Amino acid sequence: MAKLNGSAARWGALLVLVMWAWQAQASRILLPMDDSQQNHLKAYGIAFWVLENDLEVEWLLNYRGGSFLLPNAPEIVSECIIRGVSHQVLADVQAGAILREIEDPEVNMEHVKLEVAPKIAVYSPDGKQPWDDAVTLVLAYAEIPYDRVYDTEVLNGDLVDYDWLHLHHEDFTGQFGKFYRSYRNAPWYQDEVASQNATARTLGFHKVSHMKREVALTIRDFVLGGGFLFTMCSGTDSFDIALAAEDVDICAAPFDGDPADPNAPRAIDYDRGFAFQDYTLEMDPMVYEFSNIDATEDHTKLKQLNDFFTLFEFSAKWDIIPTMLTQSHERAIPGFMGQTTAFRKDFVRPDVIIMGETKSTRSVKYIHGELGQGQWTYYGGHDPEDYRHLVNDPPTDLNLHPNSCGYRLILNNILFPAAKKKERKT
Repeated sequence: MAKLNGSAARWGALLVLVMWAWQAQASRILLPMDDSQQNHLKAYGIAFWVLENDLEVEWLLNYRGGSFLLPNAPEIVSECIIRGVSHQVLADVQAGAILREIEDPEVNMEHVKLEVAPKIAVYSPDGKQPWDDAVTLVLAYAEIPYDRVYDTEVLNGDLVDYDWLHLHHEDFTGQFGKFYRSYRNAPWYQDEVASQNATARTLGFHKVSHMKREVALTIRDFVLGGGFLFTMCSGTDSFDIALAAEDVDICAAPFDGDPADPNAPRAIDYDRGFAFQDYTLEMDPMVYEFSNIDATEDHTKLKQLNDFFTLFEFSAKWDIIPTMLTQSHERAIPGFMGQTTAFRKDFVRPDVIIMGETKSTRSVKYIHGELGQGQWTYYGGHDPEDYRHLVNDPPTDLNLHPNSCGYRLILNNILFPAAKKKERKT
């Protein structure tokens, strides 16, 4: 009798799977991403969760703000309800009509299959720092899992286990964020310097700048090999500068104990970086800037209400990558400051794709490029929902900003590696 019951249970489970598969084919779930969506950020978390459960997601580019089409299953519906995500159950004929509309060559839409949830790493120290990171905030809010890695893990080769890497607010030049003038007597700054120096010695480096450059080179190789890099604020230009200054000492004595190479501004190799050219290094340790790439000073001349950047519109059928990365229910996005607020357009290389710009300041906020087999995205500013986030400010409560367009751009990048490789090609 026990054997018969076991067989019946297996047949019952098989019948459920068959019925579920039939139902999934007969109807779909639409997560609208236009103004009707009550929680855009958690909608990305639902899409990621579906991928984690080995089911495909279709990203409907430019359809109702970049909506998602999911299989219909009671568990998915329940999860949408629990997370407060707006959703619609569509009959197969309705879903088919949407896909046919998108496939019309006359409309600027496309649909992309997302197949596998990318494995995500955030480059960030374990200890508490006097600022927060927008990416980790939105990952936690959207319930998207990630691992934390830092210098030791990167140099030990752990990046091979990941598809997508974010660089937390960081200084890859070894100048400790150029905070020396304002914070050199602050306990958090002194602890940071001591910790970084101890790690460098443990890993066999004489200077923090040498360790950080080796980390930057390892991350570059991660991208060359097919990885996806996303970084914000000072993790953008400091990373690029560290690559360009691979063989040059650009650190003044307060940072590494000896003078910088006096020829450093002329000795760096712009071609080694990802995004920038022809900029000038800021060598003064008392100036809170790495170079003239950063357009923060230009943005301080704007009133907050006038500080916004506009997303470019791309051809969804031909320029699939930038189309994915710019999905939003708004094209004009409120600006926000940071140590690196935006990038002066004159210093952006011509092969870089500009996806968002502030015309009044001739600065670009959001850029993308390819390197080897991989992709990278730079996003200026610190926190999309805190215009001037200062050291020791409290973290942003994303429960107050569930429809943030600025945070949506981060989540576009997180889902991007899940796209089928043939559909990522431009």
